[in-house]
Amino acid sequence: MNKRVKWGIIIGLGAVLIGGAIYTQMPKANEELAAADKQAEKKSVSRKVLNVNAKVLQPQLLTDEILISGSLLPDEEVDLSFETSGKIMEINFKEGSFVKKGDLLAKVNDRPLRAQLQRLTAQLKLAEDRVFRQNALLERDAVSQEAYEQVKTELATLNADIDLVKANIQQTELRAPFDGIIGLRQISVGTYASPSTVVAKLTKVTPLKVEFAVPERYANEVKTGANLDFTLEGKLESFHATVYARESKIDPTTHTLTIRALYPNSKGEVMPGRYASIRLNKQEVEGALAIPSEAIVPEMGKDKVFLYKSGKAQPVEIVTGIRTESQVQVVQGLQAGDTIIVSGTLQLRTGLPVTLDEIN
Repeated sequence: MNKRVKWGIIIGLGAVLIGGAIYTQMPKANEELAAADKQAEKKSVSRKVLNVNAKVLQPQLLTDEILISGSLLPDEEVDLSFETSGKIMEINFKEGSFVKKGDLLAKVNDRPLRAQLQRLTAQLKLAEDRVFRQNALLERDAVSQEAYEQVKTELATLNADIDLVKANIQQTELRAPFDGIIGLRQISVGTYASPSTVVAKLTKVTPLKVEFAVPERYANEVKTGANLDFTLEGKLESFHATVYARESKIDPTTHTLTIRALYPNSKGEVMPGRYASIRLNKQEVEGALAIPSEAIVPEMGKDKVFLYKSGKAQPVEIVTGIRTESQVQVVQGLQAGDTIIVSGTLQLRTGLPVTLDEIN
């Protein structure tokens, strides 16, 4: 056997051994490849399933609100002053106290007027007797009609003078024009007061006025009788008021309409002058179907939402109504009991498998 044949036999035997080894490893490699394919398929499927939150629709009361700021005003307020001049003789109120309508608060000197009234009153009896006698003489034609009319005029003039003096005496008295809380006094006993002298401020705090302004686009939506709630800094509770009056025109500078509401303030616990944060109810809808605004997907000028049905997302076109700060009324396209998807809406597609993480 020559050398070339010998090397050929050796190479052939080596090829047979290597081929056998490869053949024995092929089933194992095929199994590993199949397992890897299955694992990749599972991962691909799991990546296609989206975890979302959902909400089951139920009818509810939906309130359309405007959030604005305003201020609290007293129902009535006045700077108290005398109608006449004179030295103040009495001060009959305590600063910061509650006074009733008609209470005598202060008084200026009226002694000259009372003396004048006393003199006129003393003349009254004589003037009445003179008229009586002249009337009796007139009936007997003992005096002329002119003489009778003269004494009658003198009596009427005397009565008018008495009424005038009484009116002047009333002007020396400072009385409360309405129930309210009187503020700090600005005068003392012995001060010479005139009609321009402010004695104190009187404020009626029951009820209070809530004044605010709404943008002109809401001017026709806020009607007399509308309800509102307002809150005050430092107080946890909210307060209820009712609109009672509107300004006659829109302010051409600010393009707003000024509106006033009444808060009863029956206990007087709220002081005027405070800043108020107001929630004005424009409209209330009973039994409304409302969805979170983030659940809506705008598309080609229309609105749609995705429903959760049998583990998949299904789009539905809707028609919306009023909008609040966080919710939107749906007037067409949905029914009570529908489960709408409220998260991940930008990733949703028709028929996409979804799982619910949270449902409300």
